[in-house]
Amino acid sequence: MIAQLEGFLMALPFYQAVLLVLGAAVVAAVLVQKVGVRLAKRLVSRTESRIDDIVFEELRFPITISVFLVGVYLLTGTQVATTSVFTPEQLDQFFGKPSLSVLVVAWAWAANQIVNRTVAGLQEEGRTVEFAPIASNVWTLVVIVGSGFALLSLWNINITPLLGAAGIAGIAIGFAAKDTVSNFFGGLALYFDDTYKLGDFVVLESGDSGTVVKIGIRSTTLLTRSEVLVTVPNSMLNAGKVVNQSAPQRRKRVKVPVGVAYGTDLDAFESLAVDVAHAEDLVLETPAPRIRFRRFGDSALEYELLAWVGSPIQEGRVVHNLNRELYAGLQAAEIEIPFPQRDLTLRSAEGVLGGQNGEGERSAEAMPESPVDTPVGPEADGSGVAGDSEDAP
Repeated sequence: MIAQLEGFLMALPFYQAVLLVLGAAVVAAVLVQKVGVRLAKRLVSRTESRIDDIVFEELRFPITISVFLVGVYLLTGTQVATTSVFTPEQLDQFFGKPSLSVLVVAWAWAANQIVNRTVAGLQEEGRTVEFAPIASNVWTLVVIVGSGFALLSLWNINITPLLGAAGIAGIAIGFAAKDTVSNFFGGLALYFDDTYKLGDFVVLESGDSGTVVKIGIRSTTLLTRSEVLVTVPNSMLNAGKVVNQSAPQRRKRVKVPVGVAYGTDLDAFESLAVDVAHAEDLVLETPAPRIRFRRFGDSALEYELLAWVGSPIQEGRVVHNLNRELYAGLQAAEIEIPFPQRDLTLRSAEGVLGGQNGEGERSAEAMPESPVDTPVGPEADGSGVAGDSEDAP
C-alpha cells in the first residue's frame, strides 16, 4: 500500500506531489479537530469529574498538530522530494527534525499542563492531595529535562561534553545556591515523611502557627489566625519541630483551667462545669466533655475542663465561650472564684528619722504618706504584719 502510494506520488510533478501530501495532512488535521474533538468533547461532558475535561483540553492542540506534522515528516522520508529538489540531508535538516522538535515540545507541554492543572483542579474542588504541589513541581522539572535531552538527541548533539560541564556547573551551583538546594531536598523529605498536607493547622518551633495553604519546592506558606501569610523555608521545617494539630484526626482537645475556693461542693461544681461544656455548640458530643481535679493550689482547688472541638482553629473561640459561661454559672450558683489577696499593716517608725537628723522621734501619723496596697476582696480584714504577704482564698 505504501509502495503503491509512493509510486503514485513519484509519477506526479514535484510541486503537485508536495501539495497533495500537505493538503492531505491539513485535511486530516481539520477532520480530527472537527470530528474527533467534538466526539471526545461529548464523551467527557457526560462525566462529573473535571480531570477528563482537563486532559481533553490539553490534548487538542498536540493531536491536531501531530496529524499535520506527521504528513510533513512522511514527505521527507519518501523519494518524491529527494529525487527532485532537496537532498535527503536537507529535507531532514529543514523539515524532518523541525517537525519532530515541534512534536516533542507540544507533547511535553501538554503532559506538564495535564498534571499541573489536575492538581489545581483537585485543590479547587476542596480535595487535598498530600504534597501535590511538590509532586507537580518535580514533574515539571522531569518534563523539562526529559524533553531537553530528547531534543538534543534528535539533533544529534553529543551530550557527553555537556554532562561533564553540567557536573562542574552543578558543583558551582550547589555552593552558590546551597540554601535553595537545601530547601528543595527538605521539601522532598517532608513529602516522604508525610509531615503535613494542605489544610492542616501546624505549630512551628519558632511559635508561629497557621493553616498550610501552599507547599512549594522551596518553601511552605501558612495562613495565620491574623490573616497573615507566613512563608517558611522547607529546610527549616525539615530541621525543626513541627506540631501538626490536624493529625491523625482534625479534632482537638481544649483545656480550660478553673479554680474554686476550698470548701466548695465539688460534686455540684463538676456537674455545673460539664453542663456548661455540653451547652456550647462548638464542643463535640463525642468524646464527651469532662472535668479533672489537677492539684491543691495555694489559693484554690485547681481544675481543668476538657472538651473537644472539630478543628484547631476553633480553640480560641471555644475557650472564650466556656470561660464566659463558667463565670456566669459560678456566680449564679454562688460558688466562690478565689484570687490572690494581699494585706498590709503599717507600724510607726520610731527613732528612724531621729537617728538620721537629730530631730527626735516622729509619729507614724506625721510621716509622709506612701503608696500602700489596698486590701482586695471580701475577706480582707486588715490584719497581718508589715512585709508579710499571704494568699488567701
